[in-house]
Amino acid sequence: MESDSIECISSLDGIDVNEIVHSQLFSSSKTPHNNNNKNNNSVRPATSVHELLECPVCTNSMYPPIHQCHNGHTICSTCKERVHNRCPTCRQELGDIRCLALEKVAESLELPCKYGSLGCPEIFPYYSKLKHEAMCNFRPYNCPYAGSECSIVGDIPYLVAHLRDDHKVDMHSGCTFNHRYVKSNPREVENATWMLTVFNCFGQYFCLHFEAFQLGVAPVYMAFLRFMGDETDARNYSYSLEVGGNGRKLIWEGTPRSIRDSHRKVRDSHDGLIIQRNMALFFSGGDRKELKLRVTGKIWKEQQNPDGGACIPNLCS
Repeated sequence: MESDSIECISSLDGIDVNEIVHSQLFSSSKTPHNNNNKNNNSVRPATSVHELLECPVCTNSMYPPIHQCHNGHTICSTCKERVHNRCPTCRQELGDIRCLALEKVAESLELPCKYGSLGCPEIFPYYSKLKHEAMCNFRPYNCPYAGSECSIVGDIPYLVAHLRDDHKVDMHSGCTFNHRYVKSNPREVENATWMLTVFNCFGQYFCLHFEAFQLGVAPVYMAFLRFMGDETDARNYSYSLEVGGNGRKLIWEGTPRSIRDSHRKVRDSHDGLIIQRNMALFFSGGDRKELKLRVTGKIWKEQQNPDGGACIPNLCS
């Protein structure tokens, strides 16, 4: 960004904002190109309004308040704090000068969603764009792997391959599962003992989590399902989990949570099958010194009944 390509002023009285933009965008077309021009102090005009709205520090789009120094160099409000109120271009003190002209220019813009390359067709006013992008259905997903702070993001096919190849997660096809969990010392929980399995069912992918974590003074065991997609699509499915032994059993039925919700958020909301330690040991049988749990379950797709409007289950064969 050529920071001297626009002159920001503190008042717009008597000035047409469109004239400012037009003169900045097209002034280069009125100046003959000269390869012999050796004036190193010349400034190349900005080629688009987007460049004018790009912060020179973080290179993100700037939103009000947009700040400027006494020489007219602009910076976003976040980076103003990061550079300790010192202009990164000329090193002059920034102060509290607002670039009202550039803020007014931004109001007149309409821009496509930054996830257009991923399929989003939407166009928004400049100041509405951020709000949409924070909730855009086409935005990338975070890796659902719970065993580490994985920073990988991507679409669902990419994350499925990432889970399989990088995290070595077990992959299964089908809508029923039989999950066995064994722990030699059920009284010890180091952070979280977890397991993750991915199921391909109804052409979609589901993450089955099973883990132990401390709740109060004793460990508990929890199993829950997450849908690899958005929340609206997750509501089309239901699942059940069952654990038992010694003639007793616990059953949980619910709707899978989207991986838009973090693993910790789902776990801490207790939205799944929770087994207290004493009950888990009872299910394990024997001398109750070793944990042996078998969690079974199934996934089904809810279908709308055309007659009564009620949902009826469509079980996967």
